[in-house]
Amino acid sequence: MSLLDIAPVVPVVVIDDLEAAVPMARALVAGGLPVIEVTLRTADALQAIERIAAEVPDAVIGAGTIRTPADVAASVAAGAGFLVSPGSTPKLVDAMEASGVPFLPGVATASEVMALAERGLTEMKFFPAEAAGGLPYLKSLGGPLPDVRFCPTGGIKLSTAPGYLALPNVGCVGGSWLTPADALATGDYARIEKLAAEAAALR
Repeated sequence: MSLLDIAPVVPVVVIDDLEAAVPMARALVAGGLPVIEVTLRTADALQAIERIAAEVPDAVIGAGTIRTPADVAASVAAGAGFLVSPGSTPKLVDAMEASGVPFLPGVATASEVMALAERGLTEMKFFPAEAAGGLPYLKSLGGPLPDVRFCPTGGIKLSTAPGYLALPNVGCVGGSWLTPADALATGDYARIEKLAAEAAALR
């Protein structure tokens, strides 16, 4: 099954406290969102991926903010089951392809989409979704490029997600609203599970 078809929303998570990683992942899975993207924006990100991969077997854990071939290697070694990049360069896409795990290369323009489609890739991250044209832009891409599907990420909220999910070329959306910093800081995993359940109900 494609990454885009497992759940309607992929939580995009920033881990500042390693101890929060496993309970957070369990709460998301319990709420119905098993696909979790941990961004490589903090010192604890790789260790968080390692722990979640080891201790939360029902989670499909991946690494985001993949920018270099070194990021690819480190993430796969930590146990990432998929990779997500904010943009795409030939060198980075080569490394992600060679990794053997599913990946969503980042795009923001029709030319970037076409360049990846030339390589046979048909599933991509559209980022930064709202800033790059949002729903109208993705809808417009669907006409000339009907065989490509997207996971739009960046600025999407619970209230705007349904509009994206209604587009035939959108499989799921990425969202950072599911793991609020204050809920993580206070260990309010019940709130995270509730937010996940609301998002899971969108499909």
